[in-house]
Amino acid sequence: MIIPFVAQTQEQLADARDGMAGRVAVVMTMGALHAGHVRLIRTAHELADTVLVTIFVNPLQFGAGEDLDRYPRSLETDLETCAVELVDVVFAPEVEVVYPPGEQVAHQHSGALGDQLEGASRPGHFDGVLTVVARLLELTRADVALFGEKDAQQLELIRRMVADQPCLVEIVGVPTVREPDGLALSSRNRYLDATERADALALSKALACGAAAAKDGVAAVRAAAQTVLAGAPGVAVDYVTVVDDESWGPADENTRRARILVAARVGPTRLIDNVVLDLGTSGTAAG
Repeated sequence: MIIPFVAQTQEQLADARDGMAGRVAVVMTMGALHAGHVRLIRTAHELADTVLVTIFVNPLQFGAGEDLDRYPRSLETDLETCAVELVDVVFAPEVEVVYPPGEQVAHQHSGALGDQLEGASRPGHFDGVLTVVARLLELTRADVALFGEKDAQQLELIRRMVADQPCLVEIVGVPTVREPDGLALSSRNRYLDATERADALALSKALACGAAAAKDGVAAVRAAAQTVLAGAPGVAVDYVTVVDDESWGPADENTRRARILVAARVGPTRLIDNVVLDLGTSGTAAG
């Protein structure tokens, strides 16, 4: 197994990037790679000649009391995964490489959408996400960047940020990868014990029941999902909402393509999930 070249400094990354021919794709991760990340990498190979993976736990997107210090870190195993998936270069920098002391880094602002849903529960989170994405796009000079649709609000905000800047990068969303029983893959699933993992299935079940009620409209979708969650032991719901998948405003009777989103704590672990659905049809869902 040939481990990909690992760049740890801006200079090493720049030298590696200068040697890349053709179209370059970047997959940005915080490590603890799982099958969802593998799907991103494989899709990147389909879209580009060279694939670059970043592994960086970004402190700017963690709030006070969140899990920055205990976020799973497994660089050696992650590099093995990247080797199996034929990744060309891994950028695994320390914090001071991405945000050098004394160097002014442009901080991004997520706007009104960034203050809703995940942003309301995690103030400042999306500003931190957009700042690191913009920074890594600058450093990697990628032609295409791939992100998972499980973090749907994040993906929408990244698309909006890129659309507002003179940045020639294509943003590609990749469908959520799930366990056979429906649980959406997440690095934070590692925190769950056996009981909590069983409880966490309520999120995907709630979304499935909501999607099945799509033909009856927005209120029925939300009610069906809430009913499942209300009967779920060990699950503390943060929000269940249905938004227009284009405007991200509240879905209504005129919305055709919508997205139902859920966030909840299972034990001490906060999880999110979502699916797209076509309102007015019989339970069509994806993602």
